[in-house]
Amino acid sequence: MDQIDYRILKALQANARETASNISKEIHLSVSAVIERIHKLEENHVIDKYTIIVDENKVGNIMTALMEVALEKPVYFDAFSEAIQKMDNVVSCYYITGSMDLILKIACESPEELEQIHRKIMGLEGIKDTTTHVVLKDVKNVYSAIRKPKGMD
Repeated sequence: MDQIDYRILKALQANARETASNISKEIHLSVSAVIERIHKLEENHVIDKYTIIVDENKVGNIMTALMEVALEKPVYFDAFSEAIQKMDNVVSCYYITGSMDLILKIACESPEELEQIHRKIMGLEGIKDTTTHVVLKDVKNVYSAIRKPKGMD
């Protein structure tokens, strides 16, 4: 990946529906060259998929919480992972290092709904403990980090 690919990715990250024509004007490259590079980025799975970002408040999810989860034993990991896939309110789940095993990002409409989600998670087999943090404000929420190629300022 070079400097031009980086600039294309940054343009698409800002707006995945940006046209190759507009990107070509921004980075001073022909439209066909931009299209070719985008296709190569897709073929090489640098671009994994195109999606939308929904305004959580406008779809009723006015609360965001981060829940740390500790499992009793590692043997419960697969079953927990499978159960979490079925919970629509859990938007992210990461297996982490430290005293807890996983951290979940939860989007919900109220403290009552968060309590229901907490009870559901605590009811899963093999859950040892949880710690929940309510998010007061999004300060930064970028879905992928795109690093500049070395030597690019």
